Amino acid sequence: MLVVLAFIIIFHVTSIALLFISTIDNAWWVGDDYYVDIWKTCWTNTTLGCSEITNGSQSFQAIQAIQATMILSTILCCIGLLSFVLQLFRLKQGERFVLTAIIQMLSCLCVMVAASIYTSMHDQFHPNLNLKKGTFGYSFILAWIAFAFTLINSIMYLILRKRK
Repeated sequence: MLVVLAFIIIFHVTSIALLFISTIDNAWWVGDDYYVDIWKTCWTNTTLGCSEITNGSQSFQAIQAIQATMILSTILCCIGLLSFVLQLFRLKQGERFVLTAIIQMLSCLCVMVAASIYTSMHDQFHPNLNLKKGTFGYSFILAWIAFAFTLINSIMYLILRKRK
């Protein structure tokens, strides 16, 4: 049983790491000479450096929704780990980790909402870039992987029972 608990904790910490990387790192959309994320746009072969996404953008509210849901998913995933550790020592044998599963499911939902909004509207966030010459970056892919991890994690918590 200790091996299963160790695996679940490692899986949960991996989910948290994926959420932090996908939220912070600048690679949601990658072109030949630029990198775009939910916070800023950076150019690689010019002296322009980076520019933050401002409210002058047509779809600034959508960007803010993505930012908020990614931050919320990261916070919820961290709270879920804390909840799991607290419930591990507080619950009687045979009780389920329902609270932790619900928190993880909410984190999963937030990641899905953020990645879905970005998928459908990424070309509207940066109208001055030629986005047809780019691809989704690894941070965007990590966000979808984090979605899968948090979903699997929430299902594992629902079926997990404390045993001797």
